[in-house]
This record gives sequence, C-alpha cells and structure tokens, in this order.
Amino acid sequence: MNSNNPFFKNKTFTNTSATAEVHEAKIIDRDETMTVSGTINKSFLMLILLIASAAVTWSMANPIIFAIGGAIVGFILVLIATFKPQYSGFLAPGYAIFEGLFIGGISAIFEVMYPGIVIQAVSCTFVTFMVCFGLYKYEIVKVTEKFKSVVLAATLAIATYYLFSWLLSMFTSFQPVHYGNSMFSIGISAFVIVIAALNLFLDFDQIEKGVQQKMPKYMEWYGAMGLMITLVWLYIEFLRLLSKLNRK
Repeated sequence: MNSNNPFFKNKTFTNTSATAEVHEAKIIDRDETMTVSGTINKSFLMLILLIASAAVTWSMANPIIFAIGGAIVGFILVLIATFKPQYSGFLAPGYAIFEGLFIGGISAIFEVMYPGIVIQAVSCTFVTFMVCFGLYKYEIVKVTEKFKSVVLAATLAIATYYLFSWLLSMFTSFQPVHYGNSMFSIGISAFVIVIAALNLFLDFDQIEKGVQQKMPKYMEWYGAMGLMITLVWLYIEFLRLLSKLNRK
C-alpha cells in the first residue's frame, strides 16, 4: 500500500527495480540522487511561491475567476506530473503559483465572511504539520502497512463521498450532510482533518523511502509537490471547519 497522495501512488515511487536499472550507472554522487534536505528546501521554495501568488488574488476585488482558473490549471499540472515526474522541476513551481491563485481567492472570500479566519486556518495548518513531523521524526508514530491501509481506505471513502455529494447537489435538490453548521457536519469536518493530517505521515514516509532507494534528483520536486498537495487540502478543510464554528 502506498500513500494516497496521487503523486506518491505513481509507479516511480514503487518500481524500485526499474529505477535501479535505469540509473544504476549514475547513482554514485549524492548530488545526483534525492535527499531529504533537498526535498525540504524545494518544499519551502514552493511555499514561498504559493504565498506570493496567493497575495495577488487576495488583493483583488473579485478574485473568483482567477481562483477557479488557478484550481483548474493546478489540477492539470498535477495530472501531468503524475505521469511525467521527470518534468517535476518545471511542473512543481507552476503548481505552487497556480494553486496560490486558488488559495488566495478562496481565502479572501472566507476572510470577508469571517474576519480573522485565514490566520486561524494558517496557524492550525502549521501547528498540525509541525506536530505530525515531530511525531514521525521521533518515531512516536510509525507508518506500518496496517496504518497505510486504514488511512488509504478512509481517504478513498472521503473522496468518493465528496464526489457523489457534488454530483448530486449539481443535478438534484440533494443537500450534502457536510454542508451547514450542524454538530454532525462539524464532526465530519473534524474527521476529514484528522485523515488529511494522517496523510502527512504517509507523505513523510514515502519521501524517506525515495531517499533510501536513491531516486533521481528530480524526485525532490516530485516529493515536495506531493507534500504541498496534502497541505493545501489540510488548509482548505480547516477553513471549512472554522467557518462552520463561526456560523455556529
């Protein structure tokens, strides 16, 4: 079982024999292979690009068009990188920029409705990331095969529920149960946040395994991009939860 992050489900992270065969003659110098420090540095660079891009739509009077456009382009870049990870050095920064447009636009809309909610969501996301990173680094939480399978099953269930709820709400009068600010809806949001946080452990584990398997250098961008996807998901879910609590 692999991480449910679409990037880490790519065969590049699983087909170690093929990687060894292709790069056997090259994997000599550490500078030519994936490292944890390199992945962390690229993750920080992507975060800076995302924040800078988000500032653009944040300052707009009507950011919705750019937000939707950024989300669509960002999704396309994710799909391309999933099948062509060797281009991650170009696709990952592009994803950060376009996803930043989406994050900035959505954040601006929520901030108008609930002043102060953005800084709360950012703080919650940062604290959650640091706690999960600490728990993983000091092996307080170990990523076992059972752990992976449970998180994967829960994530697939959430994705399926979101997809069917969205389709039904578009074509029928169906009102998804996670809408509104009922206690049940708040409970669903809290559960989704927990699952999103658990995905961070799987992402850390897959990055570490990529380093151990001496993946090529471009996989640092690939790993950073996958981690950024999980963080964006976690941030959006915190916005949803906090908005429900504010309405409550």
